[in-house]
Amino acid sequence: MAVIRGAQARRSETPGGVMTTFASPAQGGAARSMWRVDARPGAVGPVHDFDAEQVWSWVAGAATVELGGLTYAVAAGDTVVMPARTVRRVLADPDAGYSAVVTAPAGARALAPDGADYGVPPWIA
Repeated sequence: MAVIRGAQARRSETPGGVMTTFASPAQGGAARSMWRVDARPGAVGPVHDFDAEQVWSWVAGAATVELGGLTYAVAAGDTVVMPARTVRRVLADPDAGYSAVVTAPAGARALAPDGADYGVPPWIA
């Protein structure tokens, strides 16, 4: 068992928000990655895909999730299971933004909508 202290959490920032990695292969040797996403009010995530399932649980704020051609309004307490190879985008509430905790298999690869491989994001590695 590895204990990862709060001070050891790794932060990655993108135009869409800040990802704080709690566990990953490079952080605790985990077989699954787990991170928090903090999105600023009105932040618009990229249209993209993943080669593995992700599970998102909202802990604060609200968002609109575009997933596989459908649109879902979500808020604190809601969870969305995002299947592999299903194009998605997450848009933060314009007033509150959001915070969500996410998990995915270690080594999950981000993909462009056309399937081009973007690689493993730093918060998953």
